Amino acid sequence: MSYPKTVVDDIGNQYPRKNLLLTRDADEVAIQAYKERIQEARTAEKAFLAQKAERKSTFLQSVDDPDRSIRHWLAAANESEALAAFYQPLVDLDYDFELDYRQNLEIADQLPEIAAGRRQMLDLRDQTKKALIEAKKTGQKEEVAEFRRLRKERLAQLDQENKELKAAYKKRMISAKAFSNEKREDALAARDQIRVLRRQLPVNAEKERLRYARHRLRQDRKSHLRVLNSDLSDLRRKTPVETTRRKPLISYLTWPLPGLGQLVVGQGIKALFFFIGSLFLYLVAIPYALGRGNYRGKGLFGLVSLAQDGSRLDRSVIFMVEGVIAIILLVMGLLLLYQSFRDVRRVEKQMIRGIRRANWFETRTSVRRNGFPFFASAPAALVTLFIVLLPIAVTILISFTNYDPSHQSKFSWAGLANYKQIVLGQGIAGGPFWHITGWTVIWTLFATSLAILIGFVLALLVNQDRIYGKRLFRTVYLLPWAVPAFITIMFFSIMFSPDGPLTSVLSSLTGQITNIKYSTWGTRIVLILLQGWLGSSYVFLLCTGILQGIPKDLYEAARIDGATGFQATRHITIPILLFQTAPLMIGQYTFNFNNFSIIYLFNGGGPFEPTKYGNIAGSSDLLISYIYKLTIQKQYQGIGSAITLIVSLVLIFIAWVGFSRSKAFREERL
Repeated sequence: MSYPKTVVDDIGNQYPRKNLLLTRDADEVAIQAYKERIQEARTAEKAFLAQKAERKSTFLQSVDDPDRSIRHWLAAANESEALAAFYQPLVDLDYDFELDYRQNLEIADQLPEIAAGRRQMLDLRDQTKKALIEAKKTGQKEEVAEFRRLRKERLAQLDQENKELKAAYKKRMISAKAFSNEKREDALAARDQIRVLRRQLPVNAEKERLRYARHRLRQDRKSHLRVLNSDLSDLRRKTPVETTRRKPLISYLTWPLPGLGQLVVGQGIKALFFFIGSLFLYLVAIPYALGRGNYRGKGLFGLVSLAQDGSRLDRSVIFMVEGVIAIILLVMGLLLLYQSFRDVRRVEKQMIRGIRRANWFETRTSVRRNGFPFFASAPAALVTLFIVLLPIAVTILISFTNYDPSHQSKFSWAGLANYKQIVLGQGIAGGPFWHITGWTVIWTLFATSLAILIGFVLALLVNQDRIYGKRLFRTVYLLPWAVPAFITIMFFSIMFSPDGPLTSVLSSLTGQITNIKYSTWGTRIVLILLQGWLGSSYVFLLCTGILQGIPKDLYEAARIDGATGFQATRHITIPILLFQTAPLMIGQYTFNFNNFSIIYLFNGGGPFEPTKYGNIAGSSDLLISYIYKLTIQKQYQGIGSAITLIVSLVLIFIAWVGFSRSKAFREERL
């Protein structure tokens, strides 16, 4: 079996092979000599490492430092120095020997310096403790008296500076803002100087030195060892590895058990985390999918049967929910399997090329550097799975069932029957569906456009320089948004009732009895006008903020060029407004498409026309209120879910088209 002549390191540098057993050009004599030499080296290495404890014990007898860390570091440095001397003659045999030599040389070089720095800080700490005890015994009466005198002088100096500043301010030599800033800066400077004087007291000074020494002892250990590990990792990245593997077989053989592959390739700590994932897969996800640990359902089997063969207390919706949960858990387990397989396969491929596997320090550093976004978003992703995706999935599945008033406890799969009724306009929901859809589209377009028009025009008027009392007008125009919407809706509902004041006014003006709530188009027109007024405040506030941010230079340049006010509005104001508000305006159309409260509170969806809309919907019902009546009031959850799904898909498509066509969404320049 032939191998490439070169290997690469983690940086991409190429190196010739040292292992003659994996080269193509070596003759039999050279290969045999290499085998004997490498075998002798391995035997000598094993014997040398077996004497490690003896060398350590002998060396520690010559070290009298009481600090445990220093003794450990010095012993490790001595051992590394011996290992470096042992591996130096072997570096031409194998890249593993070369790496061992270079790493032990680095350890032997850095650890004594780290130990010396720690001994220096320990001595400083001990000296400071003694000095602090001595300072407390001696006392600091003279120093305290001197400190109080200096503090008094500094405060007097500050008072004099304040008087000079006040005199300059009275003579109008400096502004009020400059006076305030200078006074604050002088006070801060005096406070800092007094703090410095206080810290110079003998006891306080020794306490500061003691805190400094203790801080250095805590931090230097971590920082120095981190630097050492980084240097060792850098040597690993620059030293290739030779392996007899040609294909990543371990990943294929160990994929059923996440963590096993990592353990085989030598990444033990990483394997531990993947083993925890294996416990989740085989003790939680798969048993739950098979029905173990379910509340009432039977996992995936319950999702198929929907409790048709269950007891009287079993409910199909519970079986469906637990079946969807089982699918989510299985998908999470499969993702874990894939991630484990992918990780092992990547490590194997790198080792085949010559790149060494990452040790735990390198893995941990990589996770800290690149894994923060994933760890930060993981809790939100899990919550999203169970409070967003789970209800959506259940709603989609219910739309393919016969979940209706006759099948509340137990329902079954009905395929596309609900969608067929809707498309063909058949059944209890299919008949009025297209009438309600048409009115919903009309309502959305006219009510939203009217609100945008009113808000935009009012913002333009109030933004004019010739208008007086702008604060008053802005307050009045914001009242529809400030007052809770349901109060306004209920108010106008009462005003347009058969005995309401507005109904009486309309009847007297027309000369005949006029009841808006009993008229289909009368109710619809009032609803459009009412929503136009309610929604205009938000648009007014939005446009006002944008109009105030438009540079006046644009309008001055337009007037110089001879543009009229209408032309300036058309070519300057409207494009800027549309560029900055297009996404929000699209959101207004989506909101009004599903505006349930105004329909329900004003007339309950009426007036009712049973011959056209059946006995469920009214002539002013929107799709959202119709779905509410179908599912909540009449218990037609199956076909209601189908309508919900259709409406959601249409809204998603329209919103996507609107957003994708807007300049702001495409991040284009105005």
